[in-house]
Amino acid sequence: MYVTGKIPEETIQQIKQSLDITEVIGDYVQLKKQGRNFFGLCPFHGENSPSFSVSPEKQIYHCFGCGAGGNVFSFLMEIENISFQEAVGKLATRTGIALDPAITGDGPSHSISKEHKQIMEAHELLAKFYHHLLMNTTEGQEALDYLEKRGFSKEDLDAFQIGWSLPNWDFTVKFLQKRGFTLEWMEKAGLIIHKEEDGTYFDRFRGRIMFPLHDEKGKVVAFSGRSLHDEKPKYLNSPETPIFNKSRLLYNFHRARPSIRKQHHAVLFEGFADVIAAASAGVETGIATMGTSLTDAHIQQIRRVADQVIICFDGDSAGIQAAFRASNLLSDSGCEIKVALIPDKMDPDDYIRKYGAEKFRNNVIGTAMTLIAFKMEYYKQGKNLQDEGQKLHYIEEVVAEISKLKKAVERDYYLRQIAEQFSLSLDALKQQEKQLFFKERKKHPPSERTFQQAPTIQAQIKLYPAFQTAERRLLAHMLKDADIAYKVKDLLNGETFNLDEHQAIFTYLLGFYEGGNVPDSSAFISFLPNANLRRLVSDIEMMMVSEVINDEAVHDYIKEILKYHKILEVKEKKQQQVAAEKAKDYKTAAQLAMEIVRLQKELKK
Repeated sequence: MYVTGKIPEETIQQIKQSLDITEVIGDYVQLKKQGRNFFGLCPFHGENSPSFSVSPEKQIYHCFGCGAGGNVFSFLMEIENISFQEAVGKLATRTGIALDPAITGDGPSHSISKEHKQIMEAHELLAKFYHHLLMNTTEGQEALDYLEKRGFSKEDLDAFQIGWSLPNWDFTVKFLQKRGFTLEWMEKAGLIIHKEEDGTYFDRFRGRIMFPLHDEKGKVVAFSGRSLHDEKPKYLNSPETPIFNKSRLLYNFHRARPSIRKQHHAVLFEGFADVIAAASAGVETGIATMGTSLTDAHIQQIRRVADQVIICFDGDSAGIQAAFRASNLLSDSGCEIKVALIPDKMDPDDYIRKYGAEKFRNNVIGTAMTLIAFKMEYYKQGKNLQDEGQKLHYIEEVVAEISKLKKAVERDYYLRQIAEQFSLSLDALKQQEKQLFFKERKKHPPSERTFQQAPTIQAQIKLYPAFQTAERRLLAHMLKDADIAYKVKDLLNGETFNLDEHQAIFTYLLGFYEGGNVPDSSAFISFLPNANLRRLVSDIEMMMVSEVINDEAVHDYIKEILKYHKILEVKEKKQQQVAAEKAKDYKTAAQLAMEIVRLQKELKK
């Protein structure tokens, strides 16, 4: 069982009953209804097709890909890497149920390491202090004036906690040391730097506009400092630390996630200023990478919450190249892609300041091109389409892209555009496209291609040996009905399930019912002491079984279980027989042969 400390069981049940697991998981995973359950991309392993299922009826989740499973508490524990007490605390806050902070991870009994806790606290403290220096001191006035000239409002600066670090060499060192922070740990956190020559420390960030970087939970885990007078480097980021990995962090994701889920799309920008300017212009779904190319981790993060990504990079050649690379990566993962091009080689921040929020929303984001329309523009770069050779090369590139489209209607639509633009035969273009279409499918057969659909029931069914299927089905019915559990106990008459995990679940389930509990798979999952057992129960609970089971079916399942006992017994006695014959103990070998015959006859009945 989870260690519940002083949290009363009634309180845990009250919290669970006040929540809908679909809503909680929906904050982290984009879920779509399919029959009675909801499906989405598993947040615990990388995948392109959704195999993660949530049952609102049973209040459990299960991934048919990696096997992850459990209830609302175990989900929060796994997704945020927190203890059971912390998960209860977070969910209690969500429901408005008051708990003692000492038993939920916010008090002195919290088990997080002191080093990790100090690193997290230091980032939160400095984010607040840097913001104070910018907004309320004469030292931060120059930086504040600069930001205001750039179009940042007070609301923007407050919302994104933008700050200012003093130009002093050791102000942050002294600030942290005075408050009891261990300098060795602060160096590990990337906030200060150690001088080997004399063993002293100095500030990493000095005289810079400070952008706090938050993880998915909204905790400050790093900083990016921008120089005020274009000193090099223009942006100085925190190094990789125990709490910060730039290849996994998306700027503003924690704030944008609710809007992304609501609007079903994310807008991907290149930098912080673009995200902030877009937010002030009413585009609340903006996110950005940390000055790096998109990684698999970034893509999985986006895919969990968004169907569509609008790429809005700088309008210059470098920005268009970057947009092309990002669009291919995201498209390969199954995202629907649109590209918003900024005119006159401007960046989004400059465009908003020059033309205003409404034009940005309507004329840029609102008119974003489809991926293929963008590629048709992209391939024109550096080509003279008046030159016959370059024109033919361009047409070949575009037709190749069109041939990759899954829908025949789309392929026809864009081929007609090319035919009209270059006065070409539509039939000839279709013939060339068809050749490329079948060539592509030969190279990547359907089994290798990504299809964005919820897994069918058939895809979820695994073939198990007969005895294992019997045990799983009995457990599924026992989880629904305590009387079935006691009936199975009587029919087994001291015998056990063949799989240790199944026997363990059976034993705990009997204990659960004997404790006065009613059938409730989500509550039973909390009762189990082992993560593997919790996952197995969630897997069994997702099986499609009838609501009721008759006595005949129960007896048939029991026979299948006991039959496998005899199969194992025959196997063991055959091994003993061979050993006896080798030892020339023919009397024992003959007795074993008779027993084997008897067991085999029983198996045939």
